[in-house]
Amino acid sequence: MTPFAIAGVQMYVNALQPNIEGMLQRLDILMARFPWTQMVLFSELAPLGPLPRFALPFDNAHLHRFQEAAIKHNIWLIPGSMFEQTETGHIYNTSAVINPQGQVIQKYRKMFPFRPYESGVEAGTEFCIFDVPEVGRFGLSICYDIWFPETTRQLTAAGVEVLLHPVLTGTTDREAELAIARATAAQFQCYVVDVNGLGAGGNGRSCVIDPTATVLHQSAGQEDMFPLELDLAQVRRQRETGMKGLGQVLKSFRDRAVDFTVYDRTSGADAYLNHLGPLAIPQQGTKAGLSTLDLRDTTVSDEIIRGAPQPQFKGADQPVHAPAQTNTAAPLAGKTVTG
Repeated sequence: MTPFAIAGVQMYVNALQPNIEGMLQRLDILMARFPWTQMVLFSELAPLGPLPRFALPFDNAHLHRFQEAAIKHNIWLIPGSMFEQTETGHIYNTSAVINPQGQVIQKYRKMFPFRPYESGVEAGTEFCIFDVPEVGRFGLSICYDIWFPETTRQLTAAGVEVLLHPVLTGTTDREAELAIARATAAQFQCYVVDVNGLGAGGNGRSCVIDPTATVLHQSAGQEDMFPLELDLAQVRRQRETGMKGLGQVLKSFRDRAVDFTVYDRTSGADAYLNHLGPLAIPQQGTKAGLSTLDLRDTTVSDEIIRGAPQPQFKGADQPVHAPAQTNTAAPLAGKTVTG
């Protein structure tokens, strides 16, 4: 058994004034009530709210106060995220990982801002992975990142056992997001600690999910502090023997027979995506998507058919097929492709 106690704090977030004092007060209460807690996670953008106009440099006075709080309580602390403004004027949605000595050991910039709604925010490109000595490996993912399983794939392929997931979701897709959180735990055989805010910080329903996709805790729509002791040995056991003795998902992916050409942007395998409209907020009366071309009736040239990328198979008894060049300039005329 490898126990480690993590607490989430689901709290009301104000959009127009800092929430630092409220966060520190709740942290004091949490540690007074549950002194065995070893790590605390707040929701996305909890410190300063969801408005980019309050962006600050990464190294700021608020961060220093959180560093002092980590030392005071001898905990690992992830105080949600804040909008970070760089020297070049770019804005990122950035989280910090603070160790019990008050050191910022990692920072993470959200890879998938919630576009088109989260406009003006740049996308990060570096993953956040860190080790808690004698416990295990942790990874950080912010809100919309989890909708792209490639992000969690990268983290778990590097050995991440607990996915820390600060969230700001106050919209009708929260139900779908909770389903994704459960699916993520099962697909990648990891814990998912998903912390949402309230008010301007979200509609709550934070949750903790174990590697069998079992919901260990789910908050409702009010403030909540939820410390839970996780057993990272369960992750290791299930990755070896399968979820409930069944699917060994990570090993199956490791031993896969196919590479996915859709991830090669030069392959042409994602050509359909170029037929979709721009990434923009829908307007009243929009007709977008109502006259979508039925690809079964699409006429394409012989060159495009011959150039369609083939999956690359790996295996001792299987040939390797390299994708052919796709002539994207060819006119849509010639043979008809049917389903």
